Amino acid sequence: MSKENKEILLTANSFIKAGNHEGFLSLCTDDLVWEFIGDQILSGKDAVRKYMDEVYLEPPVFEVQNLISENNSVIAIGKITLKNENGESVAYSYCDIWELREGRLKSLKAFVIKA
Repeated sequence: MSKENKEILLTANSFIKAGNHEGFLSLCTDDLVWEFIGDQILSGKDAVRKYMDEVYLEPPVFEVQNLISENNSVIAIGKITLKNENGESVAYSYCDIWELREGRLKSLKAFVIKA
């Protein structure tokens, strides 16, 4: 199961890198929850879709440096660069803790720090 969960997350990441938000969301549960620790919580696919449309003005550039999976959890550690509203690239380090249910991404706890 752990290896399958890693593959699901890697596939989801490939959709994000390609700017295919709907492809990403197809791998998520309907009750998806994204929690940006210390910032905001997004509940449901519509909230995540809206966030992605607003924040991922261009597909983010990211590198997963470490991927750890056990049971229904996958932890991804890496770097991500996003374009802000002024078109400037902003780099971050992140640690994402994903929970999966029945082969779909169910929840995210994201720790994101500006580099």
